[in-house]
Amino acid sequence: MLIRVDPSSTVPLGDQVAVSVRRAVADGHATAGDRLPPAREVASALGINLHTVLRGYQQLRDEGLVDLRRGRGAVLTDRATGGRAELDRKAGELAQLARRLGLDESDALGAVRAAFQ
Repeated sequence: MLIRVDPSSTVPLGDQVAVSVRRAVADGHATAGDRLPPAREVASALGINLHTVLRGYQQLRDEGLVDLRRGRGAVLTDRATGGRAELDRKAGELAQLARRLGLDESDALGAVRAAFQ
């Protein structure tokens, strides 16, 4: 699994590590049972502090997405399923609901944008 960060971003690097793993799960590039790269390797490859990587991994653990065990490393849990498929299904449901209500695409997208805020 490739973990990426953007040092010029205002998003904390630990958060970016977690986002990168979540994206891999959502896109189906990582699934339950997969091991995350060792934090030391990620830190060395990205040129960031080991504790920053561990902070990202701990976020994922707190969300139930990763099981962290000393000596075993970080392993994706059963919650790490293809989230992208669920998102696509829900988007289809939203489009159907919007049509039933007589709304157009811009109205539906506006509702999604409002939900993010």
